[in-house]
Amino acid sequence: MLIALIGTFLVNLILGVPLFICLLLAAMVGFYFVDFSLAFRMLPQQFFGGINAFALMAIPLFIFAGNLMNSSGLTSQLIRLANSLVGHLRGGLGYVNVVSSVFFAGVNGSAVADTSALGSLLVPAMKKEGYSTSYAAGLTAASSLIGPIIPPSIFMILYASLTNTSVGDLFLAGVIPGLILGGAFIIMNYIYVRKAGIQSQTQRSTLKGILVALWFSAPALIASFIIVASIVFGFVTPTESGALIVAYALLLGLLNRTLDWQKLKDALVDTALLSSSIFVIIAASAVVSWLLAYAQLPNQLVAYLAPFQENPTLVLLILSLITFFIGMLMEEVSALMLLTPVFFPVAMASGIDPIHLGVVITVNITIALITPPMGACVFVAAAVSKLPITEMFKSIWPFVLVAVFAQIFVICFPSLTLALPSIFQ
Repeated sequence: MLIALIGTFLVNLILGVPLFICLLLAAMVGFYFVDFSLAFRMLPQQFFGGINAFALMAIPLFIFAGNLMNSSGLTSQLIRLANSLVGHLRGGLGYVNVVSSVFFAGVNGSAVADTSALGSLLVPAMKKEGYSTSYAAGLTAASSLIGPIIPPSIFMILYASLTNTSVGDLFLAGVIPGLILGGAFIIMNYIYVRKAGIQSQTQRSTLKGILVALWFSAPALIASFIIVASIVFGFVTPTESGALIVAYALLLGLLNRTLDWQKLKDALVDTALLSSSIFVIIAASAVVSWLLAYAQLPNQLVAYLAPFQENPTLVLLILSLITFFIGMLMEEVSALMLLTPVFFPVAMASGIDPIHLGVVITVNITIALITPPMGACVFVAAAVSKLPITEMFKSIWPFVLVAVFAQIFVICFPSLTLALPSIFQ
């Protein structure tokens, strides 16, 4: 059944059929192998039931808040702050790229939005500084992976809704792994700069210049603190936190006079389009997830991995390897929705902390954003840098490798992931 289900999905995906229809067609094939009479009752029930979760209401709110922040011009202020901190270093714009992604992660949480916003500004500037176009585009796409790991994170909200895990703990757990990934790309950039012979073209900022940049970017940085702190300390639910940050972004745009009716309309339209595409994928994925559970696939996977249950790290590495290959062929939200219900029982049987598992799955799914042939950030980076997609596919693999090494490091040292949640318990 599983082979037929995957085959149906891939064939329709190659033919250009919309993703949620690919998932539903694959589910129909699965019902044929299990019990086709169930399809007429369970398909609509699971389709609508899959999005009937209060926690999922936070997704459009966080997307809307990120769009409002972008429309208010805060992206340029975050780049200005990053430039004042690390722009003077040799090959400074590469470091600015990574540090800006760290700052931007706390505002938007979307890797694709990060790639688009930062790429259009930094890739041309990096080319002038001596970077190759393919490297500049690859670094922009790769550093944007930090966005969904450092809170707020749509992937973590989805994982929490599937596993009844604390969103606040997941948000805290993602901070250190996100910084580890950023540090890995900084080291990679350091090696590239030395090999390419790129020199510094910017003078060191004065303390006054750094403080001025910090002052203008502070509203954006405070947004991340509001999101995490309000959830962690129990003042609001994740959904209420999303509404709170939307109100904050609206107030900020109005006070700074950077948000007009046209920008507000554009932000609403973009939010509606992205949210609707995410929710219809979630709904279709819920049907397939129920079908896999009904066919007892999680139990079979638990049985297959039973010999390794005494070694949780090895189990996580195996699950990560499966996720890596699934992520190459499937859109990230659907991959998360399908794999989490299957992997969660396996991880619990192996004694893996659910918070650590959530971060590992999030990082895995995020890496898929730069993994050919489905990596969305690769296509965006190719578009903003005006590179052929085939060249981007060739040049992105060193960045994938660095991200995988960072992922293995996070897997092997779960204490790094659980440090912040344990402090605030």
